[in-house]
Amino acid sequence: MGRYSMDVLRGHTEAVRTVFLLASSKLIFTSGYDTVVRMWNMEDGLLIASSKPLGCTIRAVAADTRLLVAGGTDGFIHCWRAVEGMPHLFELRGSQHNQNTEVRLWGHDGPVTSLALDLTRIYSGSWDTTVRVWDRRSMKCTVVLRHSDWVWGLVPHDTTVASVSGSDVYVWDTNSGNLVIIVPYAHVGSAYALARSHTGDFIFTRGEDGSIHMYEIVHDSYTTEALHVATWNPHSGPVYSLAFEFPWLVSASSDGKLALIDVRKLLRTSKRALGKSATKAKHSGEVNVEPPQRMLHGFQNNLYSVDIGADRIICGGEEGVVRIWNFTEALEIERRVRALRGMRLEQRMRRRKLQTELSSTSICF
Repeated sequence: MGRYSMDVLRGHTEAVRTVFLLASSKLIFTSGYDTVVRMWNMEDGLLIASSKPLGCTIRAVAADTRLLVAGGTDGFIHCWRAVEGMPHLFELRGSQHNQNTEVRLWGHDGPVTSLALDLTRIYSGSWDTTVRVWDRRSMKCTVVLRHSDWVWGLVPHDTTVASVSGSDVYVWDTNSGNLVIIVPYAHVGSAYALARSHTGDFIFTRGEDGSIHMYEIVHDSYTTEALHVATWNPHSGPVYSLAFEFPWLVSASSDGKLALIDVRKLLRTSKRALGKSATKAKHSGEVNVEPPQRMLHGFQNNLYSVDIGADRIICGGEEGVVRIWNFTEALEIERRVRALRGMRLEQRMRRRKLQTELSSTSICF
């Protein structure tokens, strides 16, 4: 973590509320109060295209190689389908030759705060207290999951979707629409967002109280439980955004700081080994865990959104700019150091084996 380069992307005229990194296509999508979705090249940081003004603040963006979606405070979801043969996938300003590349979905009665995609569905969360699941082929809403308060964030995995609403954490079965788990009062105040491991077994939440919690989802023959594994308090203000890519959990806060947390030790610990450190959705105090490995700071207050991937961290906030930290050089150095350590360990093992063989030969004589 010792070396990185940083780039600043300028183009938005007001605060950036959401950033999304599509690492497989080397694209970055950003939007916010200026109502425009912008697409950037991840490698050189150059602006590729901007959408027309969408008429309201955009609080959420998500994309894959076939679809780009943006959620507005007016309750709509604006969708761009990928254009075949276009090197940067999406024609953000629309095409006069193909009017089927854009569609707007209506259904929410309040601002759309969170979006996610999988191969067949679109997931949207809103201040109207619902999570809606949409079929990507028909663009119709198929499931409505009702909460008791504003929905701030969601992350799907397989046939479940985790969400945060009010101060609570939920896990839903998206096929049946049934609630699988609820963790009440996970945070003091609102739980603003969450992240999830790629296996779906671990959930990270962040909130208005400035804390970050980690839970393990445990299944047995009869029940599914959420075990509280760890808590971090690296920030002095509300934590607005989380992003996870193994092994790094990154948080962005109103205090103008990013926290980088290495969770590989906790992820490799089974629920049986957690012992007294894991409690059933109860916070009996902070579990002894390593503090954040690094804090990135020196910016204005209110960092609203963060994403991670391809050895990069992307962040946007009140300044109206997008910052990119590139850790490729640092990770390459780490890989070389690990390779050297492995070679030295192998050489030590060979020497010990040779010494053991020589000792055995001396004893025989």
